[in-house]
Amino acid sequence: MTEELFRDDATLLHCRARVLSADAQGVRLDRTVFYPQGGGQAGDAGVLQLADGRELAVVDTRKGDAPGEILHLLAEGADPGWLVPGSDVTARVDAARRRAHMRFHTATHLLCALIPHPVNGCSITERYARLDFHMNEPLDKDALSAGIARLVAGAHPVRHRWISEAELDANPQLVRSMSVQPPRGQGRIRVLEIEGVDLQPCGGTHVANTADIGGVVVTKIEKKSAMTRRVILGFADAAAGRG
Repeated sequence: MTEELFRDDATLLHCRARVLSADAQGVRLDRTVFYPQGGGQAGDAGVLQLADGRELAVVDTRKGDAPGEILHLLAEGADPGWLVPGSDVTARVDAARRRAHMRFHTATHLLCALIPHPVNGCSITERYARLDFHMNEPLDKDALSAGIARLVAGAHPVRHRWISEAELDANPQLVRSMSVQPPRGQGRIRVLEIEGVDLQPCGGTHVANTADIGGVVVTKIEKKSAMTRRVILGFADAAAGRG
């Protein structure tokens, strides 16, 4: 298993790690700051720097087939043979991409607080985020953007903690997602709390305070089906530029 440093500190952007193996599937390290795609959030990108200064670009991060396995996917044409098992590397995350993921992911939790309906789809990237809500009522784009701005300005602390699987079973209302269930089997579940706003299981990376989200607005609302409303978020400055 790879030690998942990003679970406890999303601001940690680099670490020393030991190469476990490297092949066409990807690079496996004993520890990493790279978040693997999951829970709707895109995987991290960045570089692996060898002791001699050479760098290999990581274009994506995914979960492997084995429990706890994380694969760092190298750029096309990169030679995994550079990475000798047992050797040390510096794993360095693309800071701008990570920051965008953190801001958007926390913003989706604000959206969940504003729209009290189950979520049946989610996608978080560095350019936009979207949530699909199981509902048939109409939604107002400007009202939701104003609600997000109010919660951002409220500067609510954001923190994670761990609860037991038994605690989650006793409080099933904490799970808002219909499409992604919290991973089980380790005896504990990671939950994200936005003080006074939202509490639900989540393994993603987040900012430490809602004020750190900055300008995020609803750019589009779509009726995907009779019982699905899709809400798309964008950064306010990018949305203004398109206007």
